[in-house]
Amino acid sequence: MGDFHQNGIITTLHNMRERTLSEMEKELNLFSSQRPMGLILPSLYSELEGDALTKIVNELTKVSYLDQIVIGLDRANEEEYKSALNFFSTLPQNVRVLWNDGPRLRAIDKKLSELDLAPKELGKGRNVWYCMGYTLASNKVSSVALHDCDITTYTRELLARLIYPVANPRFNYEFCKGFYARFADGKFNGRVSRLLISPLIQALKTNLGHMKYLDYMDSFRYPLAGEFSFRRDVLNDIRIPSDWGLEIGVLSEMYRNYAGNRLCQVDIADRYDHKHQDMSLEDKSRGLSKMSIDIAKGLFRKLATQGITFNQETFRSIKAAYYRKALDSVEIHQNNAIMNGLKVDVHQEEEAVEMFAQNIITAGDKFIENPMERPFMPTWNRVVSAIPNIFEQLVEAVELDHQEYSKKTSPARLLKKATHHG
Repeated sequence: MGDFHQNGIITTLHNMRERTLSEMEKELNLFSSQRPMGLILPSLYSELEGDALTKIVNELTKVSYLDQIVIGLDRANEEEYKSALNFFSTLPQNVRVLWNDGPRLRAIDKKLSELDLAPKELGKGRNVWYCMGYTLASNKVSSVALHDCDITTYTRELLARLIYPVANPRFNYEFCKGFYARFADGKFNGRVSRLLISPLIQALKTNLGHMKYLDYMDSFRYPLAGEFSFRRDVLNDIRIPSDWGLEIGVLSEMYRNYAGNRLCQVDIADRYDHKHQDMSLEDKSRGLSKMSIDIAKGLFRKLATQGITFNQETFRSIKAAYYRKALDSVEIHQNNAIMNGLKVDVHQEEEAVEMFAQNIITAGDKFIENPMERPFMPTWNRVVSAIPNIFEQLVEAVELDHQEYSKKTSPARLLKKATHHG
């Protein structure tokens, strides 16, 4: 059940369960005349073959207040791009699929690389960055939501609640972060948020003292949620990382750019589940192991900009405080799970804590070893300054891809798709 408690320094918008989805969508349709709305979907091609994205698309066909859907498509060849156009063709909104691996967008990426402006790493961050650029370039919407494509518990109410705070003309929010409970199939999920982020922030407070930034980060109920919404002007000046620190990086940028009363978080789902990452205990370059390193580095980088000086002794102290607080968290979440009839594997939880503790040291070492690292992608304002017609080039490339490959769609392929999803 929803509550009404406000904690921390960020406004929390609850779900009191007293309002129907149809009422909220009716209002959103009214808002759309003043604030046209869009949606960004960063996707791997492999996600088109799963049940989650099929369900998401089916839900989005019922959403009438969206003017635009921008889909970033990664790891797709020519045939797969054409298949993606078919897959998303049932959507009634203005839909454009960015074929990130296609020759036209690769040519743009090469131009940016020559000026040292292109994203350094492949992945979700790069995908989102180009989708943000295209959203700015196409200039069709003023409020935008973004969510993942692997949400197995998706309903269109999630989108309605996510975009409402930045779509309502009476609200002054520039950015909204979604939150939800992470449990499914009788088990607690969300280990990185529960067992890394929360106790690490508490450990940083213990070692570094009171800091407004740490209070800010501690205000978010689910800081790693990949669901957020924003006003269009946010996209001009935001710097986002290209690694697993994307969500933490976005929150840090909003702290830097906006007053707290322009930011909020909203309850978007009773429960939420998606594709789970492997722990990857033996390989720090994959899964939750790499994620934890990137997240810790992201926090350390931000704190360094606040004037904090780090050394190896500091990281050892942070790790020790984290380890104690994280073990306490294991017991807390175990008790919470038991009371709600859910299961927690304490052995796996403590294995995760041990890995995260070691990765805090690894992240600290990487931070010290590479002080000149530039983890953030440039703002689109800077890109436009370097290449004044970059938006025109981006729109032209996406449109040419769309026109060329839409014409190659065969009725047989459409029939096959309809049969597959019917």
